[in-house]
Amino acid sequence: MEIWINPECSKCQSALSILDAERAQYTVRHYLEDPPTVPELTEVLARLDLEPWHVTRLGEPVAAELGLADWPRDAATRSRWIETLAAHPALIQRPIITADDGTATVARTPEAVRSALAPPEDPKA
Repeated sequence: MEIWINPECSKCQSALSILDAERAQYTVRHYLEDPPTVPELTEVLARLDLEPWHVTRLGEPVAAELGLADWPRDAATRSRWIETLAAHPALIQRPIITADDGTATVARTPEAVRSALAPPEDPKA
């Protein structure tokens, strides 16, 4: 499992504390220093089952500078959103956990962090 964090973020610090308390095996990615690429973001969004505007921090100054609040949210502009997130990683919601089972979660709550640790449900059960 990998967790994308900003070490200054209290939600990220909380997520790391939970992972440590649960003795989870994980890798930390400081995504501001090691930004995800367009293909990585595309994959993570698919794993999250979210669109790029769903994981965009519109309150960031760069979001206002770019006028993101007024950008269309549709298939035609999806790649523009993803490219913008790759170019300005501070716009990406955090923390994001990508689990080894192929799932991912925006882990902003303790429940979301714990859900990343839970084994996947057996569809046959």
